[in-house]
Amino acid sequence: MLKILISDKLAKEGIELLKNMEGVEPVIKTGLSEDDLIKIIGEFDGLIIRSDTKVTAKVLGHCAKLRGIARAGVGIDNVDVKEATKRGIIVMNTPGGNTLSAAEHTMALMLAISRKVVPACVSLKAGNWDRKSFTGNQLNHKVLGLIGLGRIGQAVAKMALGFDMKVLGYDPLATPKAAEELGIEVTDNLERIFRESDYISLHVPKNEQTLNMIAAPQLKMMKPSAIIVNCARGGVINENDLFEALKVNTIAGAALDVFAKEPPENWGFKELPNCIVTPHLGASTHEAQIEVAVEAAQILVDALKGGPIRNAVNAPSMASLPPMVSQYAELSRRIGTVLATIAHGRIKSVRIEYRGEIASKPLTAVTTAFTIGLMQPHSDAPVNIVNAALLAKECGITIDEVKNPEAQDVASSFSATVSTDKVTRYVRGTIFGDKIFRILEIDGFNVEVTPKGTLAVIFNDDKPGVIGHVGTIMGRHKINISTMGVGQKLDQGKAILAVSLDKAPGEAVLKELKDLDFVNEVYHCNLD
Repeated sequence: MLKILISDKLAKEGIELLKNMEGVEPVIKTGLSEDDLIKIIGEFDGLIIRSDTKVTAKVLGHCAKLRGIARAGVGIDNVDVKEATKRGIIVMNTPGGNTLSAAEHTMALMLAISRKVVPACVSLKAGNWDRKSFTGNQLNHKVLGLIGLGRIGQAVAKMALGFDMKVLGYDPLATPKAAEELGIEVTDNLERIFRESDYISLHVPKNEQTLNMIAAPQLKMMKPSAIIVNCARGGVINENDLFEALKVNTIAGAALDVFAKEPPENWGFKELPNCIVTPHLGASTHEAQIEVAVEAAQILVDALKGGPIRNAVNAPSMASLPPMVSQYAELSRRIGTVLATIAHGRIKSVRIEYRGEIASKPLTAVTTAFTIGLMQPHSDAPVNIVNAALLAKECGITIDEVKNPEAQDVASSFSATVSTDKVTRYVRGTIFGDKIFRILEIDGFNVEVTPKGTLAVIFNDDKPGVIGHVGTIMGRHKINISTMGVGQKLDQGKAILAVSLDKAPGEAVLKELKDLDFVNEVYHCNLD
């Protein structure tokens, strides 16, 4: 008998599903403190939670039987995933359950601000009968610019097309094939979204590429009649710049469901008549709560009974792989992360190549590890060996794989080329003595640097003093350089400096580096 603890409020449909499953005993105990949970968790094979239960390392230390945790929802910040992974406990979430609810809330906000529903309601309830002040606009024949063409973005497109809107779409990572099939006019030019759209709706994760992707310069590109809707993540819009734009009517309005800090503090949107706000209600429908409850129950039992593992947010260990394959899997993941950082723009094509001895090995895990490294910086949810291939496919990314048994200048090597709408980047690496990881080449520059910790990549003009200036800046900010690789293209007067650091450079460091007159581009990423 599988005993499953439900420690947070869960829709009754999920509970009933568990009760009707053969060999499953659900136990409902909500409102547990950490100590309470510790006392009983050892009895259970599975755990279903929402956001209230905190599954800490201390709790996991008492999980004698626990093999799976299912989160009825998306966020897993309340679970120590690293500790769960160490203990072999699968952690799963339910990312698809709120798709329609989030899409409908987007449309609800779009309609509400267009028809001035909120101020009209407040006015009428105050005893006024004022129709002239609340004349609105139709969605029909308007241009909707979607930024982010994942599941929710595509669901919004379907609904908008039902209103006879023209839908322009842009995705910062790649173009899913399904988007064009829906009737979305996909564009490679993000500025086109800003300049042509009557409504702009965001459906992207918050990461380095999307943080503050809409700020004062982008707001100035928009039509004075434009309206922004954000049901994605706080922080993808610079809230101070948006506030100023709404205050002086640079754009017509905004409808926000998410904020950089939740609940918001010291914000002025409540003072603006052309902005409506809701408290992160995208997934707050009865139907969505039922869907995530049922899905959480089903995926947990399936996993515990030895069936398919779905929506896992922690990857199974690669320790059981042959040593050489395991090592190259880790190298390929790090190279994927480097390319995700330096290959800015929307991915058009990806090609990886195995050369030498490694080419004769089973390489599925290595390719998957590279995919994880490439995808994770673009996702605010964990990417692992369970979901990496699916996520890449959904984004329209195909990885071409080449195996060449003929060695190049080392016994084995792994290389990858990523082409985007802006650049083509190439990184090649190897492993010496089964333990020493090295990047050997970046974009045709011969370098030798250890890909560990924080890696900074600086493209610069080939001039004397580069190493000294960079070293001085790092030293002034107490950042230690572990290894350094320098490459030159003498005929072009260009060079590259790749350095592994003991900690990430802050904004002040990056600004100092970028302000050096010989520096062209600066990137950094965490490879651990």
